[in-house]
Amino acid sequence: MFPMKTYVERRRRLKELVGKGIVIIPGNEEAPMNYPANTYQYRQDSTFLYYFGLDAAGLNGIIDIENDSDMLFGDDFSIDDIVWMGPQPALKDEAKKVGVEKTEPKVDLEAYVKNAIRKGRDVHFLPQYRFDTMLMLEDILGIKAASLNNYASEKLIKAVISQRSIKTDEEVAEIENAVAVSYEMNTSAMRAIKPGMVEREIFGMVEGIALSKGRGVSFPIIFSIHGETLHNHHHENLMKDGDIVVLDSGAESLLHYASDITRTFPVNGKFSDKQKDVYQVVLDSQMQAIDLVKPGKKFKEIHLHSCKVIAEGLKNLGLMKGDVDAAVDAGAHALFMPHGLGHMMGLDVHDMEGLGEKYVGYDEETKRSDQFGLAYLRLGRELQTGFVFTVEPGIYFIPQLIDMWKNENKHADFLNYEKIEEYKSFGGIRIEDDVLVTSDGYKVLGDKPIPKTVEDVETVCNS
Repeated sequence: MFPMKTYVERRRRLKELVGKGIVIIPGNEEAPMNYPANTYQYRQDSTFLYYFGLDAAGLNGIIDIENDSDMLFGDDFSIDDIVWMGPQPALKDEAKKVGVEKTEPKVDLEAYVKNAIRKGRDVHFLPQYRFDTMLMLEDILGIKAASLNNYASEKLIKAVISQRSIKTDEEVAEIENAVAVSYEMNTSAMRAIKPGMVEREIFGMVEGIALSKGRGVSFPIIFSIHGETLHNHHHENLMKDGDIVVLDSGAESLLHYASDITRTFPVNGKFSDKQKDVYQVVLDSQMQAIDLVKPGKKFKEIHLHSCKVIAEGLKNLGLMKGDVDAAVDAGAHALFMPHGLGHMMGLDVHDMEGLGEKYVGYDEETKRSDQFGLAYLRLGRELQTGFVFTVEPGIYFIPQLIDMWKNENKHADFLNYEKIEEYKSFGGIRIEDDVLVTSDGYKVLGDKPIPKTVEDVETVCNS
């Protein structure tokens, strides 16, 4: 964990931002996989980690603003637990590591919260995503679990987002640690891949690297010769000579901060001319987008610039036509790039997405579009120093989407459907890096650049 003062200061600042009442920050419980004692790998709630730092199940935090008090509710381990798990620290000793002096048995949480409610105090909680936590809060608050998130505190949501969005130097260092693992994940995959392998052979190796060097993956690995499927978790395809693969993966640092990197590379170690041409368009789009990053710039504007680079490149290849600006304004490019350019990241790979993207990625000045493609942009707002986010353009040839648009004669002024037919079996290409907004520009995170030029990718694949 970070030094004690980090958590004390985070909670102090949250009290200032929220103003009054009590804040409930539940930790996660163990989650059974197929019977109670056989659980998934444990992952603590990210907001609990941010304010209380303890990476253990069965804990709940209370921040009492008027009384300037922080409390942890949980139970010490029994001798039966210790027989199976070995010696375990006392909760009061663990709490002191994060600057919390008051600890109470877990069963007393309900009485504490209900007493606050009886006194008419404000009770703040965030939107929840685990059903066991929702049921626990239902018992405490008297709000049905199915309706619980309708009563989440908007003031608390905005306060937490304002804190967690700005990454401190120690947080950036953790993300860099995760990116260093991603370097090993990606370059190892490039070196190992060859025709005749099944996707799971590379997928399993990549996940193993994340487990051996960190806390494992930050999200389920996407690895497929069918890169046109944006989130493809199927790993059973035979990889053949001439195929390209998309590897979209990330690691968690030991303190659970995420990386998120995508690379596309040839199974046989060399891009075909056709693949190289499309790849270069995506790379140009990504590098130009990154060069625009600076404080005060709206990420939505960077996204649209990236789309125009893609449209211009595809026009040069004969796949699009007409005025590029008009094509992007109309959304014609979304046939090839039907997603947003990037998203915030930190303790969550889609950082704080569960708190509401309208608060995380948008604000009063920047509203979400309802246009196909642009509607999926998770981050549109003005960038601030300390933001960390992904930049990940792509070009995809999705047969069903192509057929649907062609049958509708959609955007016929901008799309050359006859030429597009020649690419329906192409697959997809995506290139992604993690970027920090600095005081005067940006930094692409990672001490060692993960290969992404055509030449560098081919060199590693053949090394």
